[in-house]
Amino acid sequence: MPFSSRTTIATHVLLAIVTFEGQAKTTSSFLAGSVNVNPVIIRNILGQLKRAGLVQVEAGIGGARLLKAPETITLLDIFNAVEGRDKPLFHFHKNPNPDCPVGRNVHAVLDDKLTAAARAMAASLAATTLADLLTDLDTRLAAQG
Repeated sequence: MPFSSRTTIATHVLLAIVTFEGQAKTTSSFLAGSVNVNPVIIRNILGQLKRAGLVQVEAGIGGARLLKAPETITLLDIFNAVEGRDKPLFHFHKNPNPDCPVGRNVHAVLDDKLTAAARAMAASLAATTLADLLTDLDTRLAAQG
């Protein structure tokens, strides 16, 4: 089951905010054009990023700007802002059949593995900053001429 696209949209939005700083007003309509989605989706994402303290949004034509340096914003920060910090990564069915040998033991067999996978994913996301992504983006843009 794939994750929602909120994290990738939020990351795209943050990259665009930095990339177009001083060149264009990064309004929800402008950002929606870059992401190629409805501006309502962008407004919802910006609201989540604002609640997480990552952006400031000026209503109307003011646009959005970062509140933190790109070096301090990680992919984990973005993921937590839009997916929810308190949500478990894996949703385990709560009532496996205790009369079944698999059902009786499935949590004992699987829970630690899923917890380890979630921790590994969080560590990987925490290791990449928005600044890292901006460097990669700049390299790609320079190569494209």
